[in-house]
Amino acid sequence: AKLKSFAAKIIQLLKEWTETFPYDFQDEKSMKELKEIAHRITQCDEENATVKKIISQMTQNLLIVLSTRSQYQEIREKFRQPVTDKGTILKTKPQSTQKDILSVCCDPLILAQQLTYIELERVSNIYPEDLMQIVSHMDSLDNHKCRGDVTKTYNLEAYDNWFNCLSMLVATEICRVVKKKQRTRMVEFFIDVARECFNIGNFNSMMAII
Repeated sequence: AKLKSFAAKIIQLLKEWTETFPYDFQDEKSMKELKEIAHRITQCDEENATVKKIISQMTQNLLIVLSTRSQYQEIREKFRQPVTDKGTILKTKPQSTQKDILSVCCDPLILAQQLTYIELERVSNIYPEDLMQIVSHMDSLDNHKCRGDVTKTYNLEAYDNWFNCLSMLVATEICRVVKKKQRTRMVEFFIDVARECFNIGNFNSMMAII
């Protein structure tokens, strides 16, 4: 009876651990240890099919999360690769193909919604361990620069980079317009987009636009 009670508590601990800090189990050694512990727990209460089901589901969910995050990181890594001179690319394109953002989406609400989808997609990939990694490796003597494992803070950095990219996009779209009247219209459009972001509750995109 004591073993069964103890096993239930261990299962709860492992379940919360794997859900909150999945990156702790990304290497083979820690995954092997998790499986060994899970095997011992099932032996403590072999007759209980629920225990096996919970452990199986926990392991499956962990593998899915690790696989998803690995794929997400691979995609982001492609975007980090240096590209050729963007100015040269723009010059080689005819003026007719260089569309401004108004020709793609002229509705501030729709653009604000799309920006919010992007924000949510990036936020969903940030886990508490990303924040803990920065806190645990903060060096107050080195301008508060993070010295932690880059792979463990990559999702947080990707979110930060998105903020900078959006700011640069807004500045570029405004500055590339030659005529003052059109530039004024572009500024007013982004003000409306920022207002819609505020109404949705997307304060990160709103601040990036501002």
